[in-house]
Amino acid sequence: MRRIVTLAILAACALLLWGDQARAGFIRVSDGDGGGGPYINLIMREIRVSPIRAHVGDVIRVEMVIEDQSDVTYARGDLDLTANGKIVASKRVDHGFGGQGERIYHETIQWDTRGVKPGEYKIRAEFYVWGDASPFDNFLDVKEPLVLLPQGTAFPSGEPGGGAAMVRDPRYKPAGSTQEGSQRSSGGY
Repeated sequence: MRRIVTLAILAACALLLWGDQARAGFIRVSDGDGGGGPYINLIMREIRVSPIRAHVGDVIRVEMVIEDQSDVTYARGDLDLTANGKIVASKRVDHGFGGQGERIYHETIQWDTRGVKPGEYKIRAEFYVWGDASPFDNFLDVKEPLVLLPQGTAFPSGEPGGGAAMVRDPRYKPAGSTQEGSQRSSGGY
């Protein structure tokens, strides 16, 4: 009996808390099946990391191409750069995505490696917007690891520092018919 009363009290509290938020305007998000409601869909189409061979203390630049297929306008999203699963740089993007669908945006994020341990790092770029219909395509992983060596150390086999690595969603055709987004980050592509 005591358990039932406790559950009833918890359910009532949840209704009070969530009920006000629901009345305040949660957006109903469609899963793209034509069921009505707004449709939010961002797709990470390409990332380019440079340099891919660097020394501790160098700044790593990651340029991204994000496609927006949404039919509603929303203000912001979170862009995260991870190295070996840990967020090393992030950026709040506030340019009013959506509303027209099939727009391309270019974003750049930088990772200052001062104080980072030397080693190989798997790089992932991810863009998150709450309510995205298909979050499975909001990130890309670079297949080639970023190599960070201690300052002043030569690269193995006489390789030069620098270089770049790029990964592209195979469904993305850069010369396609999508129109260019109106917002560009400084130092764009």
